[in-house]
Amino acid sequence: MKPRDVAAAYDQVAAAYADRFAGELAAKPLDRALLDVIAAEVRGGLVADFGCGPGHAAAYLVRRGARAVGIDLSPATIERARVAYPEVDFRVGDLAAPPLEAGSLAAAVALYAIVHLSATELPAAFTGCARTLAPGAPLLLSFHVGEKPIHRSEFLGAAVELTFHFHTTTQVTAALEQAGLEVEMRLERAPYVAVEHPSTRGYVLARRRSPA
Repeated sequence: MKPRDVAAAYDQVAAAYADRFAGELAAKPLDRALLDVIAAEVRGGLVADFGCGPGHAAAYLVRRGARAVGIDLSPATIERARVAYPEVDFRVGDLAAPPLEAGSLAAAVALYAIVHLSATELPAAFTGCARTLAPGAPLLLSFHVGEKPIHRSEFLGAAVELTFHFHTTTQVTAALEQAGLEVEMRLERAPYVAVEHPSTRGYVLARRRSPA
């Protein structure tokens, strides 16, 4: 999907999306554990939350001692996040060209941020993310595992057009490597029942290569 179309859709559902998802980490222990790993590694360094949505993951990282900047396509979503979590620097931006200086990040996370990107769009998005990472810095991704996209004309009570892309771990790994990142960890888990969409979840941890 085109970024402007995704942004327009999420502008319409910004309030409902925050109500539905801002508290989700409380019921997702693996997600919290992986965010804890990132926060512990950076030790007060700057972490970007790409596709930050309501801002809850960025705020979680701040509570764990990191500094955080949240990036999202939707201006309405960003405005709500700024009110909810004033301790986080929130900015409107795109994965492929985030509004961050090259090499400025100690780490980055992108939790389900690639859900509206097709497999062919992943390398460009990951290249944009990689540009902002310092050498050796990690990028943590999570995503819905699968192969067939789902198109919806309604989401959270609003009439919007959204295509949700599922990806295989192999596809994500290949795109990360194409973007110059080195994959360290891959895992999958079953969905948390009655908490989230019933899809298998994938996680990949990759790093920007350090100079030889």
